[in-house]
Amino acid sequence: MIKYADTRPYADPEAAARKLMEIANTVEAVQDGRIHIEKINGPFLFKEGGTPAEYNACPVHSAHGE
Repeated sequence: MIKYADTRPYADPEAAARKLMEIANTVEAVQDGRIHIEKINGPFLFKEGGTPAEYNACPVHSAHGE
């Protein structure tokens, strides 16, 4: 019997970008509207179960407006 892997919820760069923005909107800005990146990537990677590849695909996807 072959078991197929479940689809990753953040394999789609748009879904991952939406989740990252959702997390970013909950973080308080520290200086000049900036936020610490570890306050975004920590929850995405460890609480939400995203992978570094999914996290890294988001800025590329968002930067190109695709």
